[in-house]
Amino acid sequence: MAQPEIEPIISPILSVGPSFRRWAMALGAVVAWAAMVWVWQLYYGLGATNLGRPIYWGLYITNFVFFIGVSHAGTLISAILRIVHAEWRRPITRMAEVITVLVLFFGVGNVILDLGRPDRALSVILHPHFRSPLLWDICSISVYLACSTIYLYLPLIPDIAVLRDRTSGWRHTFYHRLAIGWIGSPAQWHRLERAIGIMAIGVIPVAISVHTVVSWVFGMTIQPMWHSSIFGPYFVVGAIFSGIAAIITAMVIVRKVYGLEAYLKPVHFNNLGILLLVMTCLWFYFTFAEHLTAWYAQEPRELSVFDAKLYGRFAPLFWTMIACCFVIPFTILANPRTRTITGTLVASIAINIGMWIERFTIVVPSLSNPRAPVHTFIYWPSWVEWSLMAGCFAAFTLLYMGFTKLFPIISIWELDEEPAAEAAPAARPAATLAEA
Repeated sequence: MAQPEIEPIISPILSVGPSFRRWAMALGAVVAWAAMVWVWQLYYGLGATNLGRPIYWGLYITNFVFFIGVSHAGTLISAILRIVHAEWRRPITRMAEVITVLVLFFGVGNVILDLGRPDRALSVILHPHFRSPLLWDICSISVYLACSTIYLYLPLIPDIAVLRDRTSGWRHTFYHRLAIGWIGSPAQWHRLERAIGIMAIGVIPVAISVHTVVSWVFGMTIQPMWHSSIFGPYFVVGAIFSGIAAIITAMVIVRKVYGLEAYLKPVHFNNLGILLLVMTCLWFYFTFAEHLTAWYAQEPRELSVFDAKLYGRFAPLFWTMIACCFVIPFTILANPRTRTITGTLVASIAINIGMWIERFTIVVPSLSNPRAPVHTFIYWPSWVEWSLMAGCFAAFTLLYMGFTKLFPIISIWELDEEPAAEAAPAARPAATLAEA
């Protein structure tokens, strides 16, 4: 099968239109506002927020868990699909892998925000406590970020070489250095494909360990409805769930903005919609099992959290979460007639909202009902916390837009769908590069 024309993929990189500039300025303004608010928080301390004893984890830790969960979008999904030779994944892998690398920074950044004083983060490194899940978390996320960055960079090398040969000036110098001498020789292709294969296998257990360790930050405590062995797999399922939804949302936007309808086809959305449907059912199973166990045991402190979530002041959030994470996506995705591009987008947006609410209802209700009889208060995030959250999402979007202006968001060399058996191992990549 002949390789599709690659000009629509490259042309957005070589031009910056007025629409891009307007969006960049708007997002930059939100980021600038968030930066000023952070300075305000640094000056006044965490008293500028609505955090306090015993609710010392609020919006920031909710965002931390959410961003780390979304990071499973790329590396884990892309690696699994690559290993099982799902050829339809070719146009979507890079979009997913970029999400993984970028959101990890914002996940860690929200922990820094929650500390109040950023310099205190060094204490975990300078004075480590090896029994602390926080130290496990730092180690696993650091390894995950390194592996994800390498896994993103390796498949980029042949495409960077294409851009190197098509540009001049500072861009040519930039791509020349990143291409690290790539000429597309058979030996280079062999080493590259072997390296990608090794990383695809190695990154899966690392990705699973990351959100498992994040769950242990909660589960190793004795807080009501946190101290549970189900939290590990529950968090991993939720991470993959929100990750797939993030991929679909990004795909629809990129497809529309850059006119990539020829590459991101309905079959891609249908296949991802089926995966999303499976994860919807898994998520509901774990959610049901968690709450059934808490209700059946009738342990007083856990029951107070359970009642607050299902019938009390957190009930509107809880039932909105159920609607967004199960009712809406299941209704849409279980019907092939509604599992369209628009349908999967609606389901994905609902899931993104619902999964953020899920993280909030994990964090705040338990802290609002502590085991120790201490003074409590009704927590709701302050304008400072909302501003910094908006800044994180705006900064992520801005960086993602910037990536699309520097590198092909669809892997050019992987677009050749010709079966390997019909082409020599060295001839296929060489022909692809020659056409580019």
